[in-house]
Amino acid sequence: VQLQASGGGLVQAGGSLRLSCAASGRTFSNYVLGWFRQAPGKERVFVATIRRSGATYYADSVKGRFTISRDNAKNTVYLQMNSLKPEDTAVYYCAADQGIISSTMRTSQYYDYWGQGTQVTVSS
Repeated sequence: VQLQASGGGLVQAGGSLRLSCAASGRTFSNYVLGWFRQAPGKERVFVATIRRSGATYYADSVKGRFTISRDNAKNTVYLQMNSLKPEDTAVYYCAADQGIISSTMRTSQYYDYWGQGTQVTVSS
């Protein structure tokens, strides 16, 4: 599956952005989908995951502010980001895999497919 992320940009603290990740190539509904982010000089970290069932999971740092969703008819996964903080600044990546389970969904190494990343910058 090929993934194409979009929607990043520059926003002031407290603002909102919605990221999109469009997929093509295989049956989208079979995949567990995730968002990760990587700040300069830091490792890529888990943000959110949505399973085939629609169940969602979040990093503690974004819980209550970010919402992950999927539209299988449009082959797209979204990340709605509200109440953004300067520490949310990072390159955001979407990821997909069919074999993700509860114990691996927060670990980037277990996702086989990645989008190219979209920059999110939050100014104070």
